[in-house]
Parts: sequence; C-alpha cells; structure tokens
Amino acid sequence: MIVLLESIKSGQFAPKNILHNITSGIIVGVVALPLAMAFAIASGVKPEQGLYTAIIAGIAVSIFGGSKVQIAGPTGAFIVILSGIVQQYGVSGLQIATMMAGVILFLLGISKLGSIIHFIPKPVIIGFTSGIGVTIWVGQWKDFFGLSGITGAHFHEKLFSLIKALPHLQLATTGLALLSLAIVIFIPKIPKLSKIPGPLMALVVVTLIQYFCQFDNVRTIGSAFGGIPQGLPTFALPPMTISTMLTLIGPAFAIAMLGAIESLLSAVVADGMAGTKHDSNQELIGQGIANLLSPLFGGIAATGAIARTATNIRNGGNSPISGIVHAITLTVILLVLAPLATTIPLATLSAILFVVAWNMSEAGHFIKLIKCAPRADVVILLLTFCLTVFADLVVAVNIGVIIAILHFVRRMASSVEVKPNVDTDLSQELQRHGIEHLPRELAVYALEGPFFFAAAETFEHVMTRIQDDPKILILRLKWVPFMDITGLQTLEDIIRRFQKKNTQVVISGANPRVTYKLKKAKIISLIGEQNFYLQFDDALDASLNTLIPTSNNLQQ
Repeated sequence: MIVLLESIKSGQFAPKNILHNITSGIIVGVVALPLAMAFAIASGVKPEQGLYTAIIAGIAVSIFGGSKVQIAGPTGAFIVILSGIVQQYGVSGLQIATMMAGVILFLLGISKLGSIIHFIPKPVIIGFTSGIGVTIWVGQWKDFFGLSGITGAHFHEKLFSLIKALPHLQLATTGLALLSLAIVIFIPKIPKLSKIPGPLMALVVVTLIQYFCQFDNVRTIGSAFGGIPQGLPTFALPPMTISTMLTLIGPAFAIAMLGAIESLLSAVVADGMAGTKHDSNQELIGQGIANLLSPLFGGIAATGAIARTATNIRNGGNSPISGIVHAITLTVILLVLAPLATTIPLATLSAILFVVAWNMSEAGHFIKLIKCAPRADVVILLLTFCLTVFADLVVAVNIGVIIAILHFVRRMASSVEVKPNVDTDLSQELQRHGIEHLPRELAVYALEGPFFFAAAETFEHVMTRIQDDPKILILRLKWVPFMDITGLQTLEDIIRRFQKKNTQVVISGANPRVTYKLKKAKIISLIGEQNFYLQFDDALDASLNTLIPTSNNLQQ
C-alpha cells in the first residue's frame, strides 16, 4: 500500500504514464497465462488454480508489496515443494500450509527481517535453484514424451523408471512437444515475431494443431482435468484443525523461506533493471498477504516471478498499475476463453517448463562457480545441489546454510590472533619512561578479532603457554569488536588462574560495547576498577610505575 501511495504521489497514475503500464500489464498477463497453468499442473493441482493464484497474488502484491514493478504468481521454484506437499497432505493440506506461510512472511516483514536474503550464501542459492531446475526438467519427461507407468517415490527411482519407459514414447505427443519447445526457443529470435511471447505462441499454434488433427493418446487439459471452469473463483476456507496445523509447520516454513528468497531476489533484479529501490520488509508483508488470501479463493503458494517482472519492466511498466492490469487480463481470459483450454496439450506446457527449468538452472553461473570459487564454496554448492535433487529442498537449504555458517565461523576463528607485545611493538611507549625493554615482571598481550566461542580455545591456549608468571599481565582489547558469553567465561577463567598465581591482570582499550559486557559479566569487578583502563597508555604507565621501583631486571 505504501508503494502504491508513493506511485500516486509521484504522478505515475497520470494519464501519460498509465498507458504504458496498461500495455505492459496486458502483455505480462498474456505471458503469465501458459506459465500459471504449467506451474499449477507440475505442482500437482488443477490448471485453473494456477490462474487463480496469479490473479489474487498479482493484485495483493501490487497493492501491498514493496516493489513498484513486482509481478507475483505461481513460480517454478515452488514446484518441488508444492508437489511433495500435495502428495503427502493433499490439496487442502497445501492450502493450509500456504496460509500459514503467509502468516510467517507477514511476521517476517513487520519484524523488519527483510534483509534475510543477505544471510544466505550465493553457493546455497545457486545450488538449490539449479537443483530445482534439474528436478523440474526430469519431472516433465512424462508429459513431454507421453510416457506411462512411471513409478518411484524418490528422484533416482523416478529417473530410472523414466529411462526404462523412454523406448515406449508416443510419437505424436513427442512431436508436439518438440515443436512447442522449438517455438518457445526460436520465436523470440525472429525479428518480426520477437515481441510475441514464445510460450503464448507455442500454446496457440500447438493447440490449434491438436484441435484440427485430433491425435490419439495426446493428453490435454480436457482429458486430464476436464477443462477449466468458466467463472471467478469462489471463497472457501480450507478445513483447519490444530493438529493439522502442527503437522504442516515444516512445509509452511519451507514455503515461507523459499517465497521470501525468490521474491526478494526478484525485487533486487527489478531494482537493477528499473533503477528503483524496493522496501524488502514491505515486500514480505505483501507476499504474506498474497499467500494468506490465495488459498481462500482456490489458489496455491505465490512469490515474485523474476521472468514476468523483467517482462513488465521491458514493456514500460513502472508502477503497481501494471501488476493489477496483469491480474485483470487473466480474469478476462478466464471468463471469456476458458472453454478453449480443453484442447491444450500437456506436452506444450511441459515444453514451456523445459525452458523454465533451463533458465532456473543457471548452468553458466553454476559452471563458473565450480571453476572460480574457493574450494569450500564449491563443496557447499555441490552439496546443496545434490541434496536438492536427491533428498529434499528444505534439507538442502538448511544443511547448505549450516555448513556455510560453520565454514565462516572456522575462518573467523582462524583470523583471531593473540599476540605478545614485545619491546619493538612498544618502543614509543617505553621511550617515554626512559627504558628500552619491558620489565620481565610485565607481560602485554593483544587480542585481535572477535572474541567468541570459536576463538576462545586459541586465547586459552596462548595464555596457558606463558611460562614465567609475570607480576602484571596487560590484556589489550582495543581490536576486539565484540565478545560472546563463551569468550567472557574463558576470560574469567584465565583471570582467576593468573590471580591464583598472584598475577595482577589489567584490561585496556575495550570499546563501549565490550566494556558493557565486561561490566555485566562482573569481570571488571573481578580485576578491580583500578585495573581497567580505556587507554592502553594509561594501563602501561600505571603498570610501569608499579614495577620500576621494585624491578631488578630493567635494562637502561
């Protein structure tokens, strides 16, 4: 709503700007038609449910979202998750999980967690999107080649079953699929036809061929689903119980996380193309409202669609009007042309999804990462990819992120240094006191880097290796940006260990945040307020003044 109001204030609803957005919205609506049906069928629901989703989500995200040009609807990224939910919990289970995901997305938005996308490493994102692409591609072989008798619960089982069935492919179905694929790929490359969306052209041409030729054994929307109802979706609340909702927490969270990632990625791409700046928190709120409303009218999960958003921008869309017009266009098509959909071959929709799968796989980017990325990132990329394909998308993302975090923690820990400050490091400070060397009774150590659980062992190891127990030990914390409870407890243990040896521990240079934590953990009380200094020079001066009168080991 905020973006919509801003568009009105900025004059994008003026007559001179409205025409571009109406034109773009109509084009995007036409492009979305075959995609919405294809994504719905591949997700295990009826084709009209994809259209309902595109209509409801398209309006909701345009009004309540955080991007002026975002186009929302069913997407290929959801196919793997949604089809699995439908198989296990049925369509009503999918709708309940989608509504729960909408609530999660809404809460993420109002909690200002829109920057969530920045915490997921690139190898994980590329790994699971490429894995989704492969899964979609193989999943469409059945309708592309007209295969039957496909079995298997897991990817490798389905793949072996499909390969075994390939010799029995249906020639008419395969021919129509190959023609559809050629039209989708090559029509945009023909100058005079480049403005016609390839999927739409394939849908019209191949449907007409099937209508006039009536090939036997070619599955169509009519033969598989009984056609598409002519009319608007009706309001219906899915049957919800507490036990069902508890069972669907996992699937709902998966839909929400993938929806957040895809919508924010799409918004970032749109910003780069249109020169806009999206509000990530508002975008999640809009996506949440869309997913909450969509199942109430027979729809499924929706998110920002990168390809349709890009099409919107390329055709002059620069305000939420185009997204609303895109939904209105689909509504008109549903009301007027629904009976004509019965002859659409499923092979054509599979061919469209072949191209979607290729685009999702980002094969060029995937290969580039394998060639150029550090070894650890390549491992994370391949692991996420393999788990997405052979196990589960949610498992893949979770494990990929966890391993990436552990790798980051290991690298952060290895960057932490605990270094003794020797005479050469403190030459200027010593010179002020007229000495060249530190007294043997004084030891100075600097901790550089975050003092957290993974770095605590390094600090403890260095401290325990100090052989000659000094009378005073100065710990310099100037270069410590933060400390966690493990670091604080380790520091306390080390201080108590030195105090038992009658060593006076002095701390200096802590920043305000670290100082607050030291006070809260009562570490400053442990060493005494007189032994805590904000400046190292003050700590060194006090320590030297204490030692110089009694030291027998100074070298003038």
